[in-house]
Amino acid sequence: MIDKQSEKIRCLFADDEPLMRDRMRDLLALHGEHFEVVAEAVNGQDALDKFLDTKPDVCFLDIRMPLLSGLDVASEIGDRAKIVLCTAYDQFAIEAFERGVVDYLLKPIEEDRLAVTLARLRSTVDVPPEDLTPMMHLFNSHQPRSGERLRWIKALVGQDVKMFPVDDVIFFQSDTKYTRVVTEKEDVLIRTPLKELVNGLDPDVFWQVHRGAIVNVQRISKITRDGIEKHSLVLRGCNEKINVSRHFFHLFKQM
Repeated sequence: MIDKQSEKIRCLFADDEPLMRDRMRDLLALHGEHFEVVAEAVNGQDALDKFLDTKPDVCFLDIRMPLLSGLDVASEIGDRAKIVLCTAYDQFAIEAFERGVVDYLLKPIEEDRLAVTLARLRSTVDVPPEDLTPMMHLFNSHQPRSGERLRWIKALVGQDVKMFPVDDVIFFQSDTKYTRVVTEKEDVLIRTPLKELVNGLDPDVFWQVHRGAIVNVQRISKITRDGIEKHSLVLRGCNEKINVSRHFFHLFKQM
């Protein structure tokens, strides 16, 4: 806990992506009057080690990191520092964080949004950190483990069961009671709902861009804007465009 409002708030941030670390370093530097970076970490274990060495007031933790996740690190920290979690997109976590229990930042991190978080931290400087361990365990239980990632898609076509690698999928799309799966060679329906699929897909490869669509980001050719509130994706390997809903515009702001 920081004793005086006038003292700088000591920060640690952790992210396994160098560009994200560079951006966080630059953004925090803009607020150097009130915040001081005391440690940078490249993975979860590094974050925990550096936390023990430097004892920062606030930890900015990427949720998905090697060795230990941001949730694992937050669980270990407990009530010894305030936690701000960073995520490219995780619906369960975001809904929970928006209840005001813990702050979060969507990646790529925007200057205005970070400023809101920093202002909140300054306004609660005399409030002790909460022990987030029980909550982090709950969040962890909703995070698919790496060994549970989908590797194959199975689809019943007539009397045959077709199998193809999930990496071949260009996009998934809700279709009434089924989910449509499109590859360069296949266009099939499966019974698995989209909301169940998203938990088994690699979030670095497959992004939900609409309530009814998940796309393979490696297949995105370009983003078209049909007005301020309308965006759509052109995907390599198919002739269809996928609409992006407003709720997911943030995913493409720095592309």
